[in-house]
Amino acid sequence: MRDKYNEELRLLNDNLTCMGKLIENAIEMAVNSLINKDSKVAEEIIIHDDEIDSKEKEIETLCMKLLMQQQPIAGDLRIIAAALKMVTDMERIGDHASDIAELIIQMPDSSYNNLEHIRQMSVEIVSMLHQSIDAYVTKDISKAMSVIAHDDLVDDLFTFVKKDLIKQIHENAEKGEQIADYLMIAKYYERIGDHATNIAEWVIFSITGRLKGKNGDYLRDDKTE
Repeated sequence: MRDKYNEELRLLNDNLTCMGKLIENAIEMAVNSLINKDSKVAEEIIIHDDEIDSKEKEIETLCMKLLMQQQPIAGDLRIIAAALKMVTDMERIGDHASDIAELIIQMPDSSYNNLEHIRQMSVEIVSMLHQSIDAYVTKDISKAMSVIAHDDLVDDLFTFVKKDLIKQIHENAEKGEQIADYLMIAKYYERIGDHATNIAEWVIFSITGRLKGKNGDYLRDDKTE
């Protein structure tokens, strides 16, 4: 019985890793589409979002199967509960990548080319996502904590982009609406960083049984002990 359970847990890890690669790819495609002004790539992102949604449902089904058939307790229960929470954040990341793609398709040609900081946000976020999922699979709490600390860098990059875009709007009021689209895109990336942080926090919960409280400290969830 335990061998069967361990096999299904490995399958869960494999599916989470696969879904992680799908959303990482969507993020990278989105920033490349933005920089290259390539609406065809943006259209591909929207199409592939269905694959991300399908993978989410597959993982949820597997988690429910584990809960009903194996009746896990304590640490095993946390592992499955965390996975269910993680895929919700992962699915939202896929949605945000699609939101970015839709903006790119609708945006007219723009003379705004100061995209390095948005590109860097994308690079940092992909790294955070990869590390979060790897931390879950390997049960590496230090790696999960590193992801959470790294979110400050994404926030700093967003702040820089926001200030620069506001400055651009003041200097080119006639292009204000067009420039505001870039601000929305940067905000979507900042939100993706928040979702990556949420994933890392659920990883910590899966390992320690501690949930993050409003004051930022991790509180023990006695119901799972």
